[in-house]
Formats: sequence, structure tokens, C-alpha cells
Amino acid sequence: MGKNNIGIFDSGVGGTSIWREIHELLPFEDTMYLADSSNAPYGIKTKQEIIELSRKNTLKLLELGAKIIVVACNTATTNAIEELRNEFDIPIIGIEPAIKPAALKSKTKTIGILATKGTLSSSLFTKTSDLYTQGLKVIEVEGNGLVELIEAGKIYSEEMDKLLDDLLVPLKSNPIDYLVLGCSHYPYLIPKLKEKFSVDLSIIDSGEAVARQTKAILEKEKILHTDFKQKGTCIFYTNHDPKVLQNLVNDNNESFRVTHLDF
Repeated sequence: MGKNNIGIFDSGVGGTSIWREIHELLPFEDTMYLADSSNAPYGIKTKQEIIELSRKNTLKLLELGAKIIVVACNTATTNAIEELRNEFDIPIIGIEPAIKPAALKSKTKTIGILATKGTLSSSLFTKTSDLYTQGLKVIEVEGNGLVELIEAGKIYSEEMDKLLDDLLVPLKSNPIDYLVLGCSHYPYLIPKLKEKFSVDLSIIDSGEAVARQTKAILEKEKILHTDFKQKGTCIFYTNHDPKVLQNLVNDNNESFRVTHLDF
């Protein structure tokens, strides 16, 4: 199989929020998505475990014909992107919390970050945060349990409501005006998060920025698809129950094939 698709992987279904932005910006590109749901969440694993899982996913996407790889997982990016780029001779795009725009735009000088333990404890996150948050109050919250509920298809469950109420206490007790989502699963919670905050809150995720960066790298490497006669194919693989992934990627406009794959 030739190298002709944008390969995307995540610790599970959450990275489809990134895929959606890429597909919207680059509809004529073939995309292939790998959901490593049987190993989710990555956020509680050791750095070495995250590197090994990221390497496994990268090798599978290369085998399936990726010309570029998007690591649609904050935890994998902040813990493994350097190792992946050193090992593989292919453009690799990462995703990390959009701290910079939140820090620059905050009027209250208080921002919130909702992320996994693996992202918040990484050296890349600390470096980025230190660079842009001088003079700001930053409220960091570990979203423990959120990924598991999203992976189980329980976004609109009572369990999710209760968990969010508990997790959001430190954020709601501070005058934050920007909330940065530091996990690609979390954009699926934006409607719920907006319900929970009575104040006017701007919620930022990295999807649009990652899509723009993907396009820029494809242009730079001269591997951007230039045949605009028909939309690209979108294929999804998961090593767990396909139902949750199927429900997230299908909408009123398009339906896609989700296949179980052991990897």
C-alpha cells in the first residue's frame, strides 16, 4: 500500500475531535484513524509505557499507508513526540494544551486547565506553561475518570454529571475566564461544561490549530492532495468495541466504516 493517507492515533475515541477538524479543513485527503481504546486511558500510565504504545500505533499507521502522522493525544504528545520524531522519518504532528491563546486573552488573569495526569506532569507541558503563564493564576485540574466514561459512551450519564460537579469545584471557585482542554477526549464535554458554569467562559481546545498545522506541513512537504474531484476516504480502526467510536464519528451528513482491528 502506498503512502497516501493522514494517519491519526489516540488512546481511544477522543482524538476523533481532532480528526473532525482535519477532515473539515482537508476534505479531499484520505484519513485513517486508530483508536487504542483497549489501552485507554494513557494519562495514568508511565512515560515509558506511553512511548511504547505510541510507537506501536505509529508502526501500525505506517503499515496502513500513512504519509504523515497526527498524534491526536495530549498525553502521547507531551510524553513521546520527541522519541517518535527521532525514530521515524515521516512528518509527525503533536497536540498539546492551547495555553498560549488563553494566557494572552485572559482578562481576569486566571485560567483553568483540565487535563490528564500524564499531560500535567510532563516536562513539555511544564515548559509551555512556564513560558506563557508568568503573572497569571493557573488552576490545574486532573480529569480523573472522564476518559473512561467517554470511552464507555456515557457522556450524558448521571455518572458524568456527578464526576464533573466534583472535578470542577476548584475551577468554579476561581474567577477563570478561559478553560483550556488538555485532552482530545474533552471537546465532547463542551456542551456539558458550558452548562456547569454560570459565568461567560471561553473554552479552548487544540483541534483547529492542529488541522491548520497538518495542512501547512503537507504543503511544505509537497504531499498535499490536489485532486479535488471527490472527497477523501475516512477509515476508523479500534481494538475495542466499535459502537462508541461509530456513534461519535457518524452524524447527519456522513457515515463512516468502523472496523475492529487487533494492534
